[in-house]
Amino acid sequence: MHSPVEQFTIKSLMQLELFGYDVSFSNSALFMMLAVIVSTLFLTFAMRGRNMVPGRMQGAAEMMYEFISDMVSGTVGSEGRPYFPFIFTLFVFLLFGNMLGLIPYSYTFTSQIVVTFALALFIFIGVTLIAIFKHGTHFLTFFVPPGAPKVLIPFLIIIEVVSYFVRPVSLSVRLFANMLAGHTMLKVFAGLAVMISGAGGVYAPGAILPFLALVGLTGLEVLVAALQAYVFTILTCMYLNDAIHLH
Repeated sequence: MHSPVEQFTIKSLMQLELFGYDVSFSNSALFMMLAVIVSTLFLTFAMRGRNMVPGRMQGAAEMMYEFISDMVSGTVGSEGRPYFPFIFTLFVFLLFGNMLGLIPYSYTFTSQIVVTFALALFIFIGVTLIAIFKHGTHFLTFFVPPGAPKVLIPFLIIIEVVSYFVRPVSLSVRLFANMLAGHTMLKVFAGLAVMISGAGGVYAPGAILPFLALVGLTGLEVLVAALQAYVFTILTCMYLNDAIHLH
């Protein structure tokens, strides 16, 4: 029986080297590319007709668009509209990546901390630069809570600075840990069902329980896949709101 964490192993599909560095094309990169291709094809074909009475695909695409549009407007306000294309792309990329990872023998690239941390770090640097370009040195007032007693300000600044720079870590670990844990549980219950049914005899009926648990966990993982894409996206909107409006 294979280890439950073996499914998260990054495997090189094409050996490549650039300036002495290993830049091989891996299974993680393959499914990132597939997430981009599948999501692009879905949105392209869904909006191709643009019927007054939308079909299922068009309705789903419009629902995603309106959902993210309302999220950006409600979280950031009208000043967040220029950043809507990035927020929408981020949500769709994570959603399709998480959903593709639920297909048997596929790969979930969001279960790799290096992938989620790279996304989180890019967002962190981006919103920080937006805040600096928009507010200049006034951005530093973000680390001073309004109305705080002067005697506590030095301690509060330290706390605010630490909490600010921890953002990319918490953002990346939240997505990584949820996807890793969920897929590990699926593998454990699937292996348990196969092992019990393979024992045969009086033990065979006992495979029903882990199989039912597997079905329930699969449904839960679909919900978690969508929920984690939403959480990552709305936290990005909240960080963007902080950068634009400060306190």
